[in-house]
Amino acid sequence: QVQPVESGGGLVQAGGSLRLSCVASGRTFTLYAMGWYRQAPGKEREFVAAISRSGRGTTYADSVKGRFTISRDNAKNTMYLQMNNLKPQDTAVYYCAARSTVLPTTIPNEYDSWGQGTQVTVSS
Repeated sequence: QVQPVESGGGLVQAGGSLRLSCVASGRTFTLYAMGWYRQAPGKEREFVAAISRSGRGTTYADSVKGRFTISRDNAKNTMYLQMNNLKPQDTAVYYCAARSTVLPTTIPNEYDSWGQGTQVTVSS
């Protein structure tokens, strides 16, 4: 299995931008579809975005479409989440996850490995 590690979180004002990174060490990164999830205090973990092994297939939660962009650089074993026009309701711990299949999924239980998370706080 790969071991994902997130970075790039922080405090930003509403309307601002952040880019999260997820580096996956261990086995061959290109064998894994990847996803981003988030969890706000008192709420369940929710799907944000996912990307296929090749990077050509992506899917997004409706709440982030048009504002967030998921991508990956397989040469660097890294996945990214570019977050623009951030809103206070985007405040959460963001997690990356890996799944040893071609296609991504929105179902959290179908991921094999999870990172420890990175905090994103958006002030109004």
